[in-house]
Amino acid sequence: MRRLLVSFSVLLLALAAPAAGASAHGASAHGAAPTVAQGPSAAQLLARLGNGCDQISSGKFATDDGEPATVPVCQVGGAVFYSADMDIDCDGQRTAQCNENTDCCFYPDTAYHSSTDEPLDAASLPYVVLPSPSSRWDFADYGIDGGSVVAVIYNNQVEYAVVGDTGPDTIIGESSYATANDLGIDPDPSTGGTDGPVTYIVFPNSQVNPIENHGAAVTLGQQRAQEFVEG
Repeated sequence: MRRLLVSFSVLLLALAAPAAGASAHGASAHGAAPTVAQGPSAAQLLARLGNGCDQISSGKFATDDGEPATVPVCQVGGAVFYSADMDIDCDGQRTAQCNENTDCCFYPDTAYHSSTDEPLDAASLPYVVLPSPSSRWDFADYGIDGGSVVAVIYNNQVEYAVVGDTGPDTIIGESSYATANDLGIDPDPSTGGTDGPVTYIVFPNSQVNPIENHGAAVTLGQQRAQEFVEG
């Protein structure tokens, strides 16, 4: 079942729906049932970011190993954001989609664990990978931690994910198999991903608990995104 994606057209349908509290997709595989799509569109979120960058990282990041460092981490209106590509992270629990046979670089763990102290399931949970803390940028200094909500924007769609893993401290732009799949991006860890642009908006002090409850991430993400757009 497709998770909740928010686009301008879906937003219009939601506003026109006769029962604002009715469920659009039924029960979620990740926890509470999501409600009818609410919150700002991709266009509204991107417009709120503007065209500039109040850079908060002391340097820039590369999108892939060996590539030039061209991506700054920025801040506006209390939110942290960057625009990069999307590489596929299949680390965590072994599944049919994510294992040593499907991913040459598979690692059976994630930086953050579920409420039962297990690695996250990249195949089913939308999560984002942030660069490991360094002198270049430490996300903890900005109220960001495992479970923080992220609005991931691609091709006029918004997917709400959580911070679920960390990667090399010089590289940025990676998300779980599930995040890519929900956005219509090839999620194959060997051949998938996209050069983007993909925009990631991280909302500080927005931790979802338990981290694996995607329905809660969607609800909180919509709320924080609306507050962000309204300034």
